[in-house]
Amino acid sequence: MKKPAKKKAVTVKGVDVSKLTTRQQNTMKKHSEHHTKKHIQEMTRLMQNGTSFTESHKKAQRQVGR
Repeated sequence: MKKPAKKKAVTVKGVDVSKLTTRQQNTMKKHSEHHTKKHIQEMTRLMQNGTSFTESHKKAQRQVGR
């Protein structure tokens, strides 16, 4: 039997976003052009806990800035 393929870790600015959905990953790639690594880390953490993209962006802006 063939082993199931391991998912390759997807990173954006060095932040592992592979636990997010494919759509969220693609959006984060585009979004990262305008934001810092800290901002991306905070958004990823919030989104993994069920917060929407827009809401996590607003919270990350308040907490860590751009």
